[in-house]
Amino acid sequence: MEFIRKLPTPMELKEQFPVSKELSRIIDRRLDEIKAVFEGRDDRFLLIIGPCSADNEDAVMDYLTRLAGVYDKVKERILIIPRVYTNKPRTKGTGYKGMLHQPDPEGNEDLLAGIIAIREMHTRVVRETGFTCAEEMLYPENHRYLSDLLSYVAVGARSVEDQLHRIVASGIGIPVGMKNPTGGDITVMMNSISAARSRQKFLYRGWEVKTEGNPLAHAILRGYVDAYGINHANYHYEDLRTLIKSYKDNGLDNPSVIIDCNHANSGKKYLEQIRIAKDVIHSRHVSKTIRGIVRGLMIESYIEDGAQKIGEGVYGKSITDPCLGWEKSERLILELAEIL
Repeated sequence: MEFIRKLPTPMELKEQFPVSKELSRIIDRRLDEIKAVFEGRDDRFLLIIGPCSADNEDAVMDYLTRLAGVYDKVKERILIIPRVYTNKPRTKGTGYKGMLHQPDPEGNEDLLAGIIAIREMHTRVVRETGFTCAEEMLYPENHRYLSDLLSYVAVGARSVEDQLHRIVASGIGIPVGMKNPTGGDITVMMNSISAARSRQKFLYRGWEVKTEGNPLAHAILRGYVDAYGINHANYHYEDLRTLIKSYKDNGLDNPSVIIDCNHANSGKKYLEQIRIAKDVIHSRHVSKTIRGIVRGLMIESYIEDGAQKIGEGVYGKSITDPCLGWEKSERLILELAEIL
């Protein structure tokens, strides 16, 4: 292990790239709105939508500007949280790991440039669109580089069983979604939610810290892969009834779930997200109990349909998982607002 250079602490980076009082007020107001949904004080439906990975700042801002225009039309029914994911898990540990590692996907890894780039981009999002965003907490020790800018965090399927992810989630002060693991064991996810909702004391960034627990920790169902590599969905009516029982069996109040419409739920067939989203809305109409637990959807969406390889140079097209293109995404958002 070669120590290359010491990077600035989150506090030092925040001092160098501060958030203005005006932006802080926007962030606080947005966070209050999102918390109200999870606490049952606001009956709007959450839509966590955006690129699989935020790989190009200009394209991301173009996408979010378009999204803000649609939001004005649906905000009475839908509360949109853009996905601006700047670090990406890699199953084999190789390949593009997100803007945190490579501000230029075709360039070399540069972690110093990366932490500056992601902070500046998230700040720009708030300033230019009024949105505050969702991130994946892939590296718990890096969360504080963006902690004053985010309004939602997801813990991924490969991280949800990790002790540090669970206990850091207990102290981040914003809603955190725990995905079911890739193998589909709901017990793992429920244990993670319980840990995140509990008080914790642990070692974090060289400090002994304690938390009061995060009552806004909740489930994300993203489907799973069996021992034979076959994808299985877990967003159906029966799956949601089982999840409600799991919350009860674990003694957890305020049951909440976000349905991830891509990944194993869609078999990574990105166009299936449209059908899945509408299927979930149908389940909410059929059951008042399910309507109360399903707080929203997660959709992977960008400017162009599908995905490309790094270096192909198609503007606004994902270089990781395939995404729903803008025209289809806009139509879906408007349709969801109508059928909710």
